[in-house]
Amino acid sequence: MDKLNENDCCSGLEGLLLPRMFKALGDPNRVSILIRLAECCVPCSVSEVAECCPVDLSVVSRHLAILREVGILEAQKRGKEVYYTVCSRTLVDTLRRIADALESCCPMDENPERY
Repeated sequence: MDKLNENDCCSGLEGLLLPRMFKALGDPNRVSILIRLAECCVPCSVSEVAECCPVDLSVVSRHLAILREVGILEAQKRGKEVYYTVCSRTLVDTLRRIADALESCCPMDENPERY
């Protein structure tokens, strides 16, 4: 089997491993924001979210926008406030598809002590 055909099973990974999503999740403040919103289980305003982060409100707002742009958060405007929630179904589905694609492309080693 030639090298091109060997990698056909992994072709689905290219569409799933999107750098912008991993970049959004690669910032510790954004991870803290995501955790805060996930723990709250209800929509939170920017100022409520900012309680978890040692940065200015405007910086928190930018972090929220980045997470929203990649589909991790949903924003809903209520009057002058914007409330954010985690798009848990979208995030779980994306991560599960990545895990499934990796498992089908690169079967897991039965001997994890090897690493």
